[in-house]
Amino acid sequence: MDIDPRFNPDVVGDNTNMLSPDKDFDVVFYDPPHIPNQGKDKTKDFNKRFGLVVRSPKENGYTFSHTFPPFLREAFRVLRPEGILMCKIADYVHHHRYQWAHVELLNAARQAGFVPCDCIVKIRKGPIIDPKWKHAHHSRRQHCYWLVFRKSDRCEVRRHRNSGP
Repeated sequence: MDIDPRFNPDVVGDNTNMLSPDKDFDVVFYDPPHIPNQGKDKTKDFNKRFGLVVRSPKENGYTFSHTFPPFLREAFRVLRPEGILMCKIADYVHHHRYQWAHVELLNAARQAGFVPCDCIVKIRKGPIIDPKWKHAHHSRRQHCYWLVFRKSDRCEVRRHRNSGP
Protein backbone atom coordinates (compact mmCIF):
# COMPACT_ATOMS: atom_id res chain seq x y z
CA MET A 1 0.00 0.00 0.00
CA ASP A 2 1.23 3.45 -0.88
CA ILE A 3 -0.56 6.77 -1.14
CA ASP A 4 1.29 7.57 -4.38
CA PRO A 5 0.27 5.57 -7.48
CA ARG A 6 3.62 6.38 -9.18
CA PHE A 7 5.22 3.59 -7.14
CA ASN A 8 2.77 0.99 -8.52
CA PRO A 9 1.57 -0.36 -5.17
CA ASP A 10 -0.91 -3.21 -5.04
CA VAL A 11 -3.23 -0.84 -3.18
CA VAL A 12 -3.26 2.94 -3.52
CA GLY A 13 -4.34 4.32 -0.20
CA ASP A 14 -3.62 6.17 3.00
CA ASN A 15 -2.28 4.11 5.89
CA THR A 16 -4.40 6.16 8.28
CA ASN A 17 -7.62 5.14 6.52
CA MET A 18 -7.20 1.63 5.12
CA LEU A 19 -10.06 0.36 3.02
CA SER A 20 -10.05 -2.99 4.82
CA PRO A 21 -12.58 -4.33 7.27
CA ASP A 22 -11.79 -4.64 10.97
CA LYS A 23 -9.54 -7.57 11.89
CA ASP A 24 -8.65 -8.32 8.26
CA PHE A 25 -4.89 -9.00 8.51
CA ASP A 26 -2.55 -11.25 10.49
CA VAL A 27 0.50 -9.04 9.86
CA VAL A 28 1.09 -5.38 8.97
CA PHE A 29 4.49 -4.00 7.90
CA TYR A 30 5.33 -0.32 8.31
CA ASP A 31 8.29 1.44 6.69
CA PRO A 32 7.89 5.21 7.06
CA PRO A 33 10.27 7.83 5.63
CA HIS A 34 13.41 8.21 7.74
CA ILE A 35 14.58 11.73 6.87
CA PRO A 36 12.60 14.87 7.66
CA ASN A 37 12.20 17.90 5.43
CA GLN A 38 15.51 19.64 5.00
CA GLY A 39 14.94 23.32 5.69
CA LYS A 40 14.50 25.69 2.78
CA ASP A 41 15.61 23.19 0.11
CA LYS A 42 12.29 22.55 -1.68
CA THR A 43 13.80 19.65 -3.68
CA LYS A 44 13.78 17.70 -0.43
CA ASP A 45 10.09 18.21 0.35
CA PHE A 46 9.28 14.82 1.79
CA ASN A 47 5.62 15.76 2.25
CA LYS A 48 5.12 15.50 -1.50
CA ARG A 49 7.66 12.74 -2.14
CA PHE A 50 6.37 10.43 0.60
CA GLY A 51 2.77 11.54 1.03
CA LEU A 52 3.19 12.87 4.57
CA VAL A 53 0.37 15.35 3.84
CA VAL A 54 0.79 17.36 7.07
CA ARG A 55 4.06 19.25 7.41
CA SER A 56 5.67 18.84 10.81
CA PRO A 57 5.90 22.25 12.49
CA LYS A 58 8.88 23.72 14.27
CA GLU A 59 7.02 23.18 17.57
CA ASN A 60 7.04 19.43 16.82
CA GLY A 61 10.79 19.53 16.15
CA TYR A 62 10.18 18.73 12.47
CA THR A 63 9.93 15.05 13.38
CA PHE A 64 7.75 12.33 11.89
CA SER A 65 6.24 11.39 15.23
CA HIS A 66 2.95 13.10 14.33
CA THR A 67 2.41 10.41 11.66
CA PHE A 68 2.71 7.48 14.07
CA PRO A 69 -0.54 7.65 16.15
CA PRO A 70 -3.03 7.82 13.23
CA PHE A 71 -1.31 4.93 11.47
CA LEU A 72 -1.05 2.84 14.65
CA ARG A 73 -4.75 3.27 15.46
CA GLU A 74 -5.60 2.08 11.95
CA ALA A 75 -3.14 -0.83 12.10
CA PHE A 76 -4.67 -1.92 15.40
CA ARG A 77 -8.13 -1.82 13.81
CA VAL A 78 -7.22 -3.94 10.77
CA LEU A 79 -5.15 -6.53 12.64
CA ARG A 80 -6.75 -9.70 13.90
CA PRO A 81 -6.48 -10.57 17.61
CA GLU A 82 -2.85 -11.48 18.34
CA GLY A 83 -1.87 -9.89 15.00
CA ILE A 84 1.72 -8.77 14.44
CA LEU A 85 2.94 -5.30 13.51
CA MET A 86 6.52 -5.03 12.18
CA CYS A 87 7.97 -1.54 11.87
CA LYS A 88 11.24 -0.55 10.21
CA ILE A 89 12.42 2.67 11.78
CA ALA A 90 15.65 4.64 11.86
CA ASP A 91 16.75 7.34 14.24
CA TYR A 92 18.21 10.42 12.59
CA VAL A 93 19.84 13.76 13.23
CA HIS A 94 17.89 16.88 12.37
CA HIS A 95 18.80 20.46 13.22
CA HIS A 96 21.89 19.16 15.04
CA ARG A 97 19.77 17.10 17.40
CA TYR A 98 19.45 13.36 17.57
CA GLN A 99 15.84 12.28 16.90
CA TRP A 100 14.88 9.06 18.68
CA ALA A 101 12.27 7.90 16.16
CA HIS A 102 12.29 4.32 17.47
CA VAL A 103 11.43 5.57 20.98
CA GLU A 104 8.66 7.81 19.65
CA LEU A 105 7.21 4.89 17.67
CA LEU A 106 7.47 2.54 20.64
CA ASN A 107 5.61 4.98 22.91
CA ALA A 108 2.92 5.67 20.30
CA ALA A 109 2.43 1.92 19.68
CA ARG A 110 1.92 1.28 23.39
CA GLN A 111 -0.64 4.09 23.55
CA ALA A 112 -2.48 2.51 20.59
CA GLY A 113 -2.72 -0.79 22.50
CA PHE A 114 0.20 -2.74 21.03
CA VAL A 115 2.61 -4.77 23.13
CA PRO A 116 6.31 -4.50 22.19
CA CYS A 117 7.73 -7.97 21.60
CA ASP A 118 11.12 -7.62 19.96
CA CYS A 119 13.71 -5.18 18.65
CA ILE A 120 15.97 -6.31 15.82
CA VAL A 121 18.94 -4.13 14.89
CA LYS A 122 19.72 -4.21 11.14
CA ILE A 123 23.23 -3.02 10.31
CA ARG A 124 24.19 -1.46 6.96
CA LYS A 125 27.51 -2.30 5.33
CA GLY A 126 28.60 1.33 5.64
CA PRO A 127 27.38 4.86 6.28
CA ILE A 128 25.18 6.73 3.85
CA ILE A 129 27.56 8.68 1.65
CA ASP A 130 26.56 11.97 0.09
CA PRO A 131 28.96 14.57 -1.38
CA LYS A 132 26.92 17.38 0.25
CA TRP A 133 27.93 16.17 3.72
CA LYS A 134 31.45 17.54 3.84
CA HIS A 135 31.59 17.91 7.62
CA ALA A 136 29.57 15.78 10.02
CA HIS A 137 29.00 17.26 13.45
CA HIS A 138 27.50 14.05 14.77
CA SER A 139 28.00 10.36 14.27
CA ARG A 140 26.37 8.76 11.24
CA ARG A 141 24.33 5.76 12.22
CA GLN A 142 24.78 2.55 10.29
CA HIS A 143 21.69 0.77 11.50
CA CYS A 144 17.93 0.78 11.67
CA TYR A 145 15.51 -1.07 13.89
CA TRP A 146 12.78 -3.57 13.20
CA LEU A 147 10.35 -3.19 16.09
CA VAL A 148 7.91 -6.06 16.50
CA PHE A 149 4.58 -5.56 18.25
CA ARG A 150 1.60 -7.77 18.89
CA LYS A 151 -2.05 -6.96 19.32
CA SER A 152 -2.02 -8.98 22.54
CA ASP A 153 0.36 -9.79 25.36
CA ARG A 154 1.35 -13.10 23.69
CA CYS A 155 4.77 -12.23 22.34
CA GLU A 156 6.34 -15.65 22.57
CA VAL A 157 5.64 -18.49 20.17
CA ARG A 158 3.50 -21.22 21.68
CA ARG A 159 5.14 -24.61 22.00
CA HIS A 160 3.25 -27.76 21.21
CA ARG A 161 3.32 -30.45 23.89
CA ASN A 162 5.11 -32.97 21.67
CA SER A 163 7.59 -30.56 20.09
CA GLY A 164 10.54 -31.33 22.38
CA PRO A 165 12.79 -28.87 24.25
